[in-house]
Order: sequence, then C-alpha cells, then structure tokens
Amino acid sequence: MRARVFVTLKPSVFDPQGRTIAEALHSLGYQNVEDVRQGKYFELDLATTETATARALAAEVADKVLANPVIESYRIEVD
Repeated sequence: MRARVFVTLKPSVFDPQGRTIAEALHSLGYQNVEDVRQGKYFELDLATTETATARALAAEVADKVLANPVIESYRIEVD
C-alpha cells in the first residue's frame, strides 16, 4: 500500500522560500498569484493491505521523522 505525506509550514510560520517563489512569479508576469507556501512531499510504500494500519504507520513516521511538529503540519493520503 502507498501512503503520500504532504508536509507544510503552519500558517503562522513565515515562509521565506515561498515568498521568494511568489516574487519570482510576479517578475515573470504572474501577478494573479497572491501567495506561495512551499512544502515537502513523501511517498511511503508500506507492507500492509489495511488502510487504517497504513495511515497509522504513515502518521507515526511523519510525527517522528518527516515533519517538525513545532512548525510544520502534515496531511496523509493512502491508496
């Protein structure tokens, strides 16, 4: 089973990389892009066929390794 983990900075945390990307887009003529928040994406191939087990394992990995819970949040999708 595959789990996808999307890690992003919490809304209250300043995102300088996202700000730089937004400014670059503006300089390229994309004035309708108001803001950009950057993040990380992970795919985990898990040795289980149970959706609940896969979600729990992905959440544990995200909490302990993939995300910094002080400044980041994450979202999990399981196939």
